[in-house]
Amino acid sequence: MNIALWIVQGLLALVFGMTGMMKLTQPKAKLAAQMGYVEDFSQGSVRLIGALELLGAIGLILPALTGILPMLTPLAALGLVLTMIGAMLTHLRRKEYPMIAANLVLLLLALFVAYGRFVAYPL
Repeated sequence: MNIALWIVQGLLALVFGMTGMMKLTQPKAKLAAQMGYVEDFSQGSVRLIGALELLGAIGLILPALTGILPMLTPLAALGLVLTMIGAMLTHLRRKEYPMIAANLVLLLLALFVAYGRFVAYPL
C-alpha cells in the first residue's frame, strides 16, 4: 500500500507541478489556446490557481519525504481535491464535459492519497 501511495503521490505531484508552473509562468493569452477556461478568470486568478497547484504538488512529496510535518501530505491531497471540485464546476458551467472526466480521475487519485495517508498507511 505504501508503494502504491508513493507512486500516486509522485504522479499527482508531477501533473499538478507542471500545470501549476505553466499557469504561473505563461501569460493568460498563451494559456487560453490550451486551456479555454482561463478566459473566464483574471490573470491574477489564474496565477493563484497555479500557485495552489504547485504548493499542492510540493505538499504531496516534501513533508512525507523529509518527515517534517508529514500531516501536511494528506492535507495537501485534500487541497487538491478541493481544487479539482472547483475545476469540475468550472468545466460543467462551460459545458466542457470531457474535461470533467480528467478532473474526476485526478480527484479520485488525490482522495486515495488523502485516505491512504490519513487512515490506511499514515506517515
